[in-house]
Amino acid sequence: MGLPCGTRNFKYDTDMAILRTRTHWALFILLLAFVFTLPLYLPNRWIGVANLIGITLVAATGLNILIGYCGQLSIGHAGFIAVGAYTSAILTNALGGEWFMLALPASGIMAGLVGLIFGIPSVRVKGFYLAITTIAGQFIIIWVINHWGITGGFVGIKVPYATIGDLIFRTQASQFYLIMGIAALSTFFATNLARTRVGRAFVAVRDNDLAAEVMGVNLFSYKLLAFFIGCFFAGIAGSLLAHWIGFMNAEHFTLTESILYVGMIIIGGLGTTIGPIFGVIFIRLLDQGLLFLTPAIEGAIPALPSGFATGIAPMLFGLTIILFLILEPRGIAHRWVLFKAAYRLWPFSY
Repeated sequence: MGLPCGTRNFKYDTDMAILRTRTHWALFILLLAFVFTLPLYLPNRWIGVANLIGITLVAATGLNILIGYCGQLSIGHAGFIAVGAYTSAILTNALGGEWFMLALPASGIMAGLVGLIFGIPSVRVKGFYLAITTIAGQFIIIWVINHWGITGGFVGIKVPYATIGDLIFRTQASQFYLIMGIAALSTFFATNLARTRVGRAFVAVRDNDLAAEVMGVNLFSYKLLAFFIGCFFAGIAGSLLAHWIGFMNAEHFTLTESILYVGMIIIGGLGTTIGPIFGVIFIRLLDQGLLFLTPAIEGAIPALPSGFATGIAPMLFGLTIILFLILEPRGIAHRWVLFKAAYRLWPFSY
């Protein structure tokens, strides 16, 4: 975070801290208090939207580490989320919902290992060619899910409620605390990762992999590590999604969803901690707004072809990405930085 004029850090540990002043801590505590009291005054429907935002944030944070920090383009993220979702579903069906705390990290690890397989080509190819490789991974994963009996095939698989001890996460409100807690930890991890030696190596690979290799960065190791971490987050998000919905099939993990995740981090701001938060909230609230507007549009213009109004959502999403790429290529996070600088909002710096 930034500091007000006249405030200095006299120790390296203090300079590296995310929260440096009492004001930073006070604002951080107020933010946590606001977020974790939302179930007390939000309707159940909007608590569900908040849960979806939290799950999406975990997955988008992982993709931001992979693309935003390390520069490895992946358009198969929904496939890795599917690996985590089905791993958690299969384990909890076999062992019981009370084994959720085992299934959650296992989902992340399994998705990370699958990510390593499709990350190996990143050593030899990059850019558009790597994107094609990850798209192939998306289709391979979905094909396996649809044709493997243990996953329920095309029919799908029922997922038990997540359980920790005697606490069963049945309601949207109870799931909110689980999901938001993990989303907060994921954001905290990503923020600290970017400030470590690994994070700096990722940025070096992104900016110029040849120069990074000359400086002693092992491209093979760090690219695969980025794939593992990014897909690990996707697996955690998949586990949360499975237990939140309660039923899984391959229709939840389409290529459109993978593209949507890339769009979120572009709109939010690649390579920033706060970017995925802005991007996820923006897109998910845009989805909800379109759900309200679609019936109104169909009623106001009855002459529209059948199904035209339902196609407005993907059309508007594509238009939004185009506008951001042209007008604000660094995303909402960059606009937020400019806004803070213009109005001297130093407590909200990062």
